[in-house]
Amino acid sequence: MTFSIVAWDPFAGPEWGVAVASKFLSVGAIVPWARAGAGAVATQALANVAFGPDGLAHLATTLDATSTVGVLIEEDERPSQRQLGIVDAGGGTATYTGEDCFDWAGGKTGLGYACQGNILTGPEVIDAMSSSFESSEGTLARRLFEALAAGDGAGGDRRGRQSAAVLVVRTGGGYEGGSDVAVDLRVDDHPTPIAELDRLLGVHELLFPNPDSLEWVEVEGQLPARIRRALTARGIKTGAGKGYSDDLRRALYSWVAMENLEERWSDEARIDQTVLDMLLGEE
Repeated sequence: MTFSIVAWDPFAGPEWGVAVASKFLSVGAIVPWARAGAGAVATQALANVAFGPDGLAHLATTLDATSTVGVLIEEDERPSQRQLGIVDAGGGTATYTGEDCFDWAGGKTGLGYACQGNILTGPEVIDAMSSSFESSEGTLARRLFEALAAGDGAGGDRRGRQSAAVLVVRTGGGYEGGSDVAVDLRVDDHPTPIAELDRLLGVHELLFPNPDSLEWVEVEGQLPARIRRALTARGIKTGAGKGYSDDLRRALYSWVAMENLEERWSDEARIDQTVLDMLLGEE
């Protein structure tokens, strides 16, 4: 009762991810599974949730996407009611739709991705997702979302809308590098879940950017004085020194941390362009 896409980006870490939407409560708690260095799994229709961890375990050993689908389905008691999408560590993909999944049901694979869905308005949903992913640019999370939005725009789940989610993993991709979960956003129950997921993804992109996407500006010349004035105007004490002093650096970090922008911080004498724009505002 879902449409989803699993995909791989070899240039960003690499990364593996899943995006999914459904007329179902909290679809993100059931369908998407991913592990850095192994791959990603979407388990849906009459979802066998064990396909998530079991599939990742197979992918983390020696099995590719196609072989993993084969093993999971062979060992399952209700294969005709299952639907799966899998991408493996090297970007190999496979999709499976049991013959008893509710119409319209089916899937499609391409280079580094697999799309699948059931109870859809028709095959145009999967076609739209596929076309979107193949032509899109940007982060894997954004491309997954755009594919999901394209599927929704083509009709999506024929019963309506309720929830959506996006999950992306890469080695060390979590907060402060403490986990591999780069993106894990869920809209559990909402009249327009795709639009809400878009909003959440935008906030996530601001607060938790990929380090490779940051644009640094050297804190030199007149910039320290401008930063000092902006912080002072916000009631933050910057000390009496000149230039990018230790006092100013500590003051700047205190503001950055209060705004939850610490993933855009550098201990060096430089500042992220987005942080600078937010600080200086209408100066």
